Amino acid sequence: MEPIAISINDTAKALGVGRSSVYALIKSGGLDAIKIGRRTLLTTESIRRFAQSRTAV
Repeated sequence: MEPIAISINDTAKALGVGRSSVYALIKSGGLDAIKIGRRTLLTTESIRRFAQSRTAV
């Protein structure tokens, strides 16, 4: 089963950017974040959508 949400660190690795860039993308609305307690997780759907929107045709 594929995860529904992943951590900030895993998102940064998947996108090839730093943690600060991931937080900036969350703030700008480019990625959807979920707070569970003190953890911030990002939906894999929003990560996929963001990556596809940046793909050159």
